[in-house]
Amino acid sequence: MKVWFNKVHDSRRSLVETDDPVIRVGRDTGNTVVLQSPLVGKQQAVIRRDNGLLTLENLGINSCVVGETEVLGGQSCEFSPGDTVRIWPFTLTFESEQASPISRSQLESHLRSIMASLELRVHRQLLERFDLFELESSQLGGTESILMLEENIEDVCRELNLFGDENLPLLEEVVSLLLQDLMINQLILESGNDTVPMGDTVTAMGANEFDVPATLVPERETELEHLVGFVREQLELEGCRDLSERINRVESRMNDVFPRVRPHLHQELKRYLILRTLKKDLKDTVFGFGPLQDLLRAPTITEIMVVKSDQIYVERDGVVELSGRRFISDKVTESIIERIVAQVGRRIDKSQPLVDARLPDGSRVNAIIPPLATRGPCLTIRKFPAYRFTMDDLIELDSITTAAAQFLRACVIDRRNVLVSGGTGTGKTTLLNVLSSFVPHKDRIITIEDTSELQLHQEHVVTLEARPPNVEGAGEYSIRDLVKNALRMRPDRIIVGECRGPESLDMLQAMNTGHDGSMTTIHANNTEDVLKRLEVLVLMAVDLPVISIQRQVASAIDIIVQISRLPGGRRGVTQVSEVTGYDIERQCVATTDIFSTRSETGLVPTGYMPSFIDRLVESDLLKLESLYGDQA
Repeated sequence: MKVWFNKVHDSRRSLVETDDPVIRVGRDTGNTVVLQSPLVGKQQAVIRRDNGLLTLENLGINSCVVGETEVLGGQSCEFSPGDTVRIWPFTLTFESEQASPISRSQLESHLRSIMASLELRVHRQLLERFDLFELESSQLGGTESILMLEENIEDVCRELNLFGDENLPLLEEVVSLLLQDLMINQLILESGNDTVPMGDTVTAMGANEFDVPATLVPERETELEHLVGFVREQLELEGCRDLSERINRVESRMNDVFPRVRPHLHQELKRYLILRTLKKDLKDTVFGFGPLQDLLRAPTITEIMVVKSDQIYVERDGVVELSGRRFISDKVTESIIERIVAQVGRRIDKSQPLVDARLPDGSRVNAIIPPLATRGPCLTIRKFPAYRFTMDDLIELDSITTAAAQFLRACVIDRRNVLVSGGTGTGKTTLLNVLSSFVPHKDRIITIEDTSELQLHQEHVVTLEARPPNVEGAGEYSIRDLVKNALRMRPDRIIVGECRGPESLDMLQAMNTGHDGSMTTIHANNTEDVLKRLEVLVLMAVDLPVISIQRQVASAIDIIVQISRLPGGRRGVTQVSEVTGYDIERQCVATTDIFSTRSETGLVPTGYMPSFIDRLVESDLLKLESLYGDQA
């Protein structure tokens, strides 16, 4: 029996071979498979072989995962050779004949680590030639500085003998990945989704000198163009519906078609492709956003999370995964973070190590560096979506049912005060933006946000954005200041991006003083927790008896919409509730579900008729049969 194991996110695997029918796994050196981590028990698990099947018995306190099954301490689970066993932070594969192939993500991480090590070697040599940081600050992106950098990269590659015969087997490994990246970049450029923040402006990527070398070799570029065309035919990209599907097909099937592509890649073209990529990546590091450059413009990625310089995670289709990309060093990471926040007039250093900012394209940025971030600089970017969802899109994505969508549309038109609640990254702002599209065009709307994300289609919209204090600590305008000011601007409706502090009191006051049809979002686990959290937020603003706050909430809020992240990364509405008033006996705000989620049927009507249902029907905003079907 062969046991292959590796640490999570590390493509290098270790092998243990044994003929023993009982395999012991744990931290102690006496085990058959020794996993050196304090998270692994001294004797974590025992695997027994019987008639071609394997049985894992978990002896530790922490759980193990066999395939998709979680095995708690004291439990056992049967599995077949080749199934993945996860004992955090390790992944194990048991094979009687040969090791199973590593996953696509592990392979990509391994290949990107090879490129990162090459770039690090070249970068160190460049630093010995001249000050890259001075080059970046004095001639940001200038043609002369780019040309000089590319020529020096070529010189350094020759000095290091990077393309010598001894390095060819290593470089052979990365060619397929580099061709994949080149194709994805070209697809993005062709789609017209071609803007990404760069310096103080938004630069069109189609004319971006970082993607195309200044030191072109026309013959090689022609060969690459023909090669990319051949790969497109092999991948049948013309049959894809949109850019996201084309990118997903390139990523998932490149390894399958590459054996057919390899004969067309002669040694000179391989060297040119690798050198071309080195130039692009190092130019991105010196003048742009380094390894974040391509991630920022990839439409399939919604969030970028830099945990450490060599750990960059992304959220794709609601699932967080390791990108495989990495910064050259912590110093480079900090330099790029400074570059990102500087373009919006902010600064970050040891005296101000935490920054919230918004990129010119609307993406949200949070950066934190040492001494607050003890393991190195951290960066989180929530990308501003190029495409704004409609209610039809949410229905098609199974995030909400048609009946619930029609009901919420009727509530917005009927000027019901709506509160959208949910956890981080569940899509609260997206749903709020969709709901706001139902506001009649005749209404005067004022939106108030920390960072402007709402995109309303109505003409009569005033957009307000909070401002943090300047370097001297002055000039701050909070959400609460803007809500108070909005009341003096003759609004018909006020839409607050998110209530997370004392502004909750002012929002409730607005809803209670003639601004019906207002909307906001709040972080909470369910519709009951929303009301408890509102009480706490209001107490941050003023010391009032809880009963007074509860009565304010009961009279202000009409509808609460709960949105949650579901298994598999999908986001969906899980509750729609009416606030039915103050319950004197229970001394709390009462709510009743209009729609709720049942595991077997999803979001369904509960049968409860809202107190204002007659008005919706009389106004011809809703038909009972469309809302409740057979229950009507």
